[in-house]
Amino acid sequence: MIIDTHTHLDDKRYLKDLDDVINRANSGGVRGFLIPGADIDDLERAKDISREYKHIYFASGVHPYNIDGYDESILRKFLADEKCIAVGECGLDYFRLPEDEKEREDEKNRQKDIFAKQIELAIEIKLPLIVHIREANEDSKKILLENSAEKVGGVLHCYNASEHLLDLAKNGFYFGIGGVLTFKNAKKLVEILPQIPKERLLIETDSPYLTPHPHRGERNEPFYTTFVAQKMSEILKMNTKEIEELTSNNAKTLFKPLKSVI
Repeated sequence: MIIDTHTHLDDKRYLKDLDDVINRANSGGVRGFLIPGADIDDLERAKDISREYKHIYFASGVHPYNIDGYDESILRKFLADEKCIAVGECGLDYFRLPEDEKEREDEKNRQKDIFAKQIELAIEIKLPLIVHIREANEDSKKILLENSAEKVGGVLHCYNASEHLLDLAKNGFYFGIGGVLTFKNAKKLVEILPQIPKERLLIETDSPYLTPHPHRGERNEPFYTTFVAQKMSEILKMNTKEIEELTSNNAKTLFKPLKSVI
């Protein structure tokens, strides 16, 4: 059994064939799914999908690219839903900052503020975090620690192989590993994977993005977690079934309602 801990099934690219996508995933042993919240406007669809399928859950949060739409009252409404099991994806993304220095700093500060607010919300509601970090390792770690994020823990989505973030495992954080692990240019992630405590590893797709080899260029989907599990088993010298059991149990430990997935 595999649990895909990060799949954007609410994306419009699944509108016409979501049933087929879920059935393919099930045929490959994928039994649980978590849809992260990225945009306020998509939360209603994520909730509806989670109600339609027994083992699909969702999270409520705002991606750093979508902070203009941040509305805590709306997030709280969805966080109260029984199928909502995490806060996020939230975090910092410095990849597309403005060129003007003052505008860059203003954007960074806005992202930091909204990130901290979502951490506070997670602690209040007692749900784990789904954390997005891109080109912002130091600031992200600082904000997590300064805001006591270890009280709820969470997952570093699409873990970027930063040694600087590794010791967050001691603070209740897990490491989401997806299709990037199968890329030819992922040498650093391949090297650092054995350094991650095994009890902190999770499998994800980030579908429809980051499709693993040998399907790069196609739309990603939860079935492709099987390729991630295979690559992980090669690197860690474990059989694939052991990887599937390990990562599924880890997902159930972090996201408690996933314990119903069998």
